Amino acid sequence: MTLLYALPALAWRPFIDPISLHEQWWALLPLLALGISVIYKAVRLPDQALRERAAREVLIMTIQIVAAMIALALASYLLVEVYRPIVR
Repeated sequence: MTLLYALPALAWRPFIDPISLHEQWWALLPLLALGISVIYKAVRLPDQALRERAAREVLIMTIQIVAAMIALALASYLLVEVYRPIVR
């Protein structure tokens, strides 16, 4: 009987006990960009164009999103770590 009371405590509760991915967050960026690209292109492209060239356009948009995030991270690093000490 005590085992039945202990089982809910062993269960994984996603919103209360999230998985710790603080060290690997960057690995999820391409997956997030791919999901955004697929959904955006599915909504924006007409049906005929979607069948013909959707995979290529999704891949291009995914690469653009990832490249933009890298460029923004580099720009903010340069602003905070390089430019700010010079101005100070």
